[in-house]
Amino acid sequence: MADIVKKPGGDDQRGPRGRGGRRGKPGESEGGFGGGGEELMEKVVFINRSSKVVKGGRRFNFSALVVIGDKRGRVGYALGKASEVADAIRRGGELARNQMLPVSLKDATIPHEVYSTYGGAKILLRPASPGTGIIAGKTVRAVLESAGVKDILTKSLGSSNAANVVKATLNALLSLRLREEIYKGRGLTFHKAKPPEVPVIPAAVTAAPATV
Repeated sequence: MADIVKKPGGDDQRGPRGRGGRRGKPGESEGGFGGGGEELMEKVVFINRSSKVVKGGRRFNFSALVVIGDKRGRVGYALGKASEVADAIRRGGELARNQMLPVSLKDATIPHEVYSTYGGAKILLRPASPGTGIIAGKTVRAVLESAGVKDILTKSLGSSNAANVVKATLNALLSLRLREEIYKGRGLTFHKAKPPEVPVIPAAVTAAPATV
């Protein structure tokens, strides 16, 4: 029986097989983006596949709509395109990080009601009391959670196209204005309302015995 001779550079010199690591599922947070180490939330809203018929067969291309926010009032979106799903998501995330815009929030909700449209999409946003949560669909929820909103009431009144709904929701958030910003734009001085004073009851009245 002939001896088996291992050639240099054979299987015994190869590294461990398999993929380097497991990728996160679409829609999960991928914190720690950027050189500054800030925690960003990335959500994949929609993935589309297109095909082109060529001489050798079909050639597929993927586009991923990605929303990114820091959950502290900054949010952005982008559409990444590539021949692989993972590359499209990565490219969309990189573009979205460069297009993040600040929005005006009031605590965990929005300062006032707003209505916005983009194409056939129509979005209505209303502030809500603490503990309400985000009452919204999947697409609108992705934008609001990335921006840092926790209590809000929403309604989608038009088209359900994911790209148009995201753009309409972001336009609605960008149109929000705080009371301080409105006063400053008009050249007025904003004074915060003082809390009502509690009347002080004299000790003699509280200590007096009740008459029968």
